[in-house]
Amino acid sequence: MFYAIRHFTCYRYSRPVWQSMMEVRMHPRSEGNQRCFVFQLSVNPRARIFGYTDSYGNLVHHFDLPPRHGQLTIISDALVNIEAQPSIPEDLEYEVWQELEDLLEKKDYWDMLMPSHFARSSPELEKLAEEIGASERRRRSPLAFLRDITSGVHRSFKYVKKSTRVNSPIEDALQSRQGVCEDFAHIMIALVRNARIPCRYVSGYLYHSKESDSVADGATHAWIEALIPKLGWVGFDPTMNAIASEKHIRTAIGRDYADVPPTMGMMKGKAETQLQVRVRVTPSQAVLPPDEEFAADEEWSQFLDETQSELAETHQQQ
Repeated sequence: MFYAIRHFTCYRYSRPVWQSMMEVRMHPRSEGNQRCFVFQLSVNPRARIFGYTDSYGNLVHHFDLPPRHGQLTIISDALVNIEAQPSIPEDLEYEVWQELEDLLEKKDYWDMLMPSHFARSSPELEKLAEEIGASERRRRSPLAFLRDITSGVHRSFKYVKKSTRVNSPIEDALQSRQGVCEDFAHIMIALVRNARIPCRYVSGYLYHSKESDSVADGATHAWIEALIPKLGWVGFDPTMNAIASEKHIRTAIGRDYADVPPTMGMMKGKAETQLQVRVRVTPSQAVLPPDEEFAADEEWSQFLDETQSELAETHQQQ
């Protein structure tokens, strides 16, 4: 399945700022059953964009804006293909626990086992573990345990948009029993790591058909991946109560959200900031055309037109 992804981010400042420095993690990963064929990034005001690969293999773009500016717009477009992945069995042998222990002795997974900034234990988390049976991991196989935790977290919390902020500790969601996909992911990561299963945070996008749930529609999405012997890293989505599928488009992985925010930066100047984010994921074999709804400026539209023409010429030559 091919997906065209447009990610629009706009920072509006109450007064001009300067010396903005920004990192962007919007480039979908190419690995496993996922391939990113096209990625375009535009910044307004214009800036020279650089890139590097971080320690987790995420593609990171960064730029500086020294002049004064009252608004910063970032628009990314990507074309991604995701092939059907092998089906995950309903269960595995109980002995996989021992295979997991042997694997942990041979290889270094400490960063995905230790508590991290947003995924850590607490009295509230221990109470939840008791409620959903996460404190008794050895009653079933690792795969059955992970399936149960996915369902347990999904059942215990209500998805409510804007009920928490990106920097909210998981205790906020644990106490109110509501949150967004980042909270669902952080809570499950903490539970899984407490069971000595390596677990990592995945940031990306989720395709929604017209009939599907509107969870995370129009925004980025988050889920987790756990390491299971014989299967490798397997994605679990507690927000949707599902194993990650061809509708999950992976952008970045890390210990938690702190490692993989779509945008992260700083600037000089005292100003109130208004942030607007929109995401569109569409089944398509071509990058999306200019879009007024996403407030694409004239420069961006021209850039897209030129790129679309280049892609069309390439297809004709093939």
